[in-house]
Amino acid sequence: MAEKVEKKNGFGARAKKYLTDCKAELKKVTWPTKDQLIRNSVVIVVFIALITAVLSVLDAGFGWIFTKLTEIL
Repeated sequence: MAEKVEKKNGFGARAKKYLTDCKAELKKVTWPTKDQLIRNSVVIVVFIALITAVLSVLDAGFGWIFTKLTEIL
């Protein structure tokens, strides 16, 4: 009964295969152009500014309501 024996690859061989596979996958990536990158970055910064403004207004509003409720009690 001959059993098939699998040879375990050492750490170096596995690391080399991993890095080779990573390099191959990175070649498949469609990278954005400079204009796309700038436009997307501006959209993100504007969105963050809007969310910050909304949360600041809500925080101030809830703080004011909490202050008025504690004055009553």
